[in-house]
Amino acid sequence: MKKSALLTMAVLAWMCTVAVQAQIERPRLVVGIVVDQMRWDYLYTYYNKWEQGGFRRLMDQGFSLDNTLIDYVPTVTAAGHASIYTGTTPAFHGIAGNDYMLHGRPTSSVRDTTVAGVGTDSSAGKRSPRNLLATTIGDQMKLATDFQARVVGVAIKDRAAVLPAGHAADGAYWLDGKAKRFVSSTYYRDALPRWVSRFNDEHQDLLAGDLWNSWRGATATMQLAAAAIDGELLGRDEVPDLLTISISSTDAAAHNYCLHVPRVDSIYYELDRQLALFFDLLDRKVGEGEYLVFLTADHGGTYTEPFMTGHRVVTGTWNPSQAFKDTNAALEARFGVPKLLKSEMEFSFYLDNELIAARGLDRDAVAAEAVRLLSVPDEVQWVVDFAHLDRYVLPAELRERLVKGYNQDRSGELFIIPTVGVYARYRPDAGANHGTWSQSDSHIPLVMMGWGVPHGSSSRQVAMTDIAPTVCAMLRIQAPNGCIGHAVTEIVDYSTNR
Repeated sequence: MKKSALLTMAVLAWMCTVAVQAQIERPRLVVGIVVDQMRWDYLYTYYNKWEQGGFRRLMDQGFSLDNTLIDYVPTVTAAGHASIYTGTTPAFHGIAGNDYMLHGRPTSSVRDTTVAGVGTDSSAGKRSPRNLLATTIGDQMKLATDFQARVVGVAIKDRAAVLPAGHAADGAYWLDGKAKRFVSSTYYRDALPRWVSRFNDEHQDLLAGDLWNSWRGATATMQLAAAAIDGELLGRDEVPDLLTISISSTDAAAHNYCLHVPRVDSIYYELDRQLALFFDLLDRKVGEGEYLVFLTADHGGTYTEPFMTGHRVVTGTWNPSQAFKDTNAALEARFGVPKLLKSEMEFSFYLDNELIAARGLDRDAVAAEAVRLLSVPDEVQWVVDFAHLDRYVLPAELRERLVKGYNQDRSGELFIIPTVGVYARYRPDAGANHGTWSQSDSHIPLVMMGWGVPHGSSSRQVAMTDIAPTVCAMLRIQAPNGCIGHAVTEIVDYSTNR
């Protein structure tokens, strides 16, 4: 009798669990769209020029968080994509920049020499998320669904496809610029799926053009994303899937030209058209109201010096590579040892600590002299030595961003904070840039639309790191393991109480 009673209780408990699970409502598909270097104000700058079905549909039907800030420095692509999907910052997820020093050697955020390319024989295929130290939204979806959720990432930039998709993704696909094809790596699978190969074959004319600096990049990326909907059968059942999309050409064109020039404008207009087509596809394939979309940016951007000075707006530039050379030369003159600075990457300067120790020099003396040399009036406001951050009188907001952006194993010991309005320029003909804490670089759009999202807007300050916990809360799953953000209550409370 006891065994029978225990069996009955177990069956009842299982039935109750199934019943509870059946009552949990979730979107069938989550789509994350990152528009590289899209400033927040673009939502309104372009609003009257957009058509009804793309950006305007997001704005008119969705919820816009108009005061979303990046809560760390440097504000660059790899760190931004990682932070959006992990809900944490470089201090924890480890992506200290697009490039950084790892084990004493320079590396890129997604470079992995242990894997081979898929769809390419070139080094462009040697990519994986192994440098990412935290889990992502997609990883948590996999864990919560016993790995039944499908997770796919697409972008022109490798880091913009790999980092958002996460560790457990079914695939990430990026452009091999020389081969003019979308490729992947053996980290995910041994051969391209048929739908990617077919896309490459059927869009040779499109892929042969300039995808980096023209509207073609937005077209190719969004059409590859559309192909993934059918190719991976995304959003076709009750198990939620994730598709991550990043538009890279908006960043490349702005870097090579400027903000709001016709070439850059044309990319946003084409992206608007492609978004309208994509949302219509989701309505038909997944079902209107059955999917959740969020659109944001990895960072903003700054107008060029010629443009600003031409309109009498205070600005300036600072050349990191020249500062690196000049400082190394001055350090050699002072200490008699060449190359005491090992590298310079995205506002970070790395001391060669092994060389300093081998030559019997005092590390703090070398660092202090480097700080003095790098502190150029009118260009650099602060040079911070992270070994002695407590000695600096800094605004609390800036200090917090520095701490969140510093990874002790991967960031440079010295960090440059340019004077307000000054941006880094590596060559005289460079276009827009980013990387600082300023509003132009750190104020990003965040619009959510679809399943469980009310219509409206809020000017309450939220952070880039709030995106992941918000999406996970709506999915009723655990946030990524390094998450420090907070769910946006204006959206989550509505989705849970509707």
